[in-house]
Amino acid sequence: MKRRQFLKAAGVAGMATGLAAPAIAQDKITWKMVTAWPKNLPGPGVAAQMLADRITALSGGRLEVKLYAAGELVPSNGVFDAVSEGTAELYHAVPSYWGSKSRGILLFGSQPFGLRADEQLGWLVHGGGQALYDEMYGRFGLKPFLCGNSGPQWQGWFRNEINSVDDLKGLRFRTTGLASEMCAKLGMAVQAMGGGDMFQGLQSGTIDAGEFIGPWTDSALGFYQVAKNYYWPGVGEPSSAEECAVNKAAYDALPEDLQQAVAYACESLYNPVWTEYTTKHAAALKQLVAEQDVQVKKLPDDVIVAMGNAAGEVIAELREDDDELVKRIVESFLGYREGIAEYMVYADNGQMNARAMDYKYGG
Repeated sequence: MKRRQFLKAAGVAGMATGLAAPAIAQDKITWKMVTAWPKNLPGPGVAAQMLADRITALSGGRLEVKLYAAGELVPSNGVFDAVSEGTAELYHAVPSYWGSKSRGILLFGSQPFGLRADEQLGWLVHGGGQALYDEMYGRFGLKPFLCGNSGPQWQGWFRNEINSVDDLKGLRFRTTGLASEMCAKLGMAVQAMGGGDMFQGLQSGTIDAGEFIGPWTDSALGFYQVAKNYYWPGVGEPSSAEECAVNKAAYDALPEDLQQAVAYACESLYNPVWTEYTTKHAAALKQLVAEQDVQVKKLPDDVIVAMGNAAGEVIAELREDDDELVKRIVESFLGYREGIAEYMVYADNGQMNARAMDYKYGG
């Protein structure tokens, strides 16, 4: 699908007209999935359709999930409330969009200088994170699952070069989640917007820079047409988890085998979605450089350190949050991060550093 089609889809806004019960005919249940994405947007839009199809398939067709892209039933920023209120039965989005509900939610999506995609899943499955995830979303009548990850995101597209921390002051920048709080502490004027609006903002000059996901998705949205400086590493989001949240009353009303179909569909897609992003990001980056004259640039070390210090302030503030549940979430995250970071120095970090050394390989 071309960029213009994505922008058109991203700009559509719709509102739900009322509460609808699941349609049941001949023991078949039909659920509505609302998403935060244009239909079939490379990356999250594709993943959302995969999830709808997989739930339907694993249920043997007894639970059919019909997908509604952003704006078709509710606007992208309305999917959380739509499912919480029962207008739709489930949504596909990212936790980073729901900080207005609770800042604690943001930790389940991404954390500046935080967990990689595999570590994020490890925290939820093996580090106690899922119980906290369930408890937080339970406040809103939701049952949450992680169902994918974009892997490391990029720092984004910049109209002008970044040479020092001073260049960030007053910079009008699109980002989301805890990364927005980190950037604000460095004097950046943070703005939240969808991918289509980000393109238009860069084109018109109403924003100076922005990040969305990574090369595969970003190229589909055409950011390279209006900003050529593409900066890494995306320390604001070392990974970004995608989630499916289900209306808890609707989920609890399912027979056990269909509950398992929903849960397994989400769990089984995490790695396929993550590895598709990684594989297609790599190919798209080569194409952007070779064909679109994109300039790939590393953030200066002093900028990375400044961002790390700002991120540390954000996390310290979360530890002092008035909400006792938020405090438990951040302590659980920090405990897992500390333990896994110590190990990764010897494991994955060691392997990646060794692979990058200068030696002959494969002839």
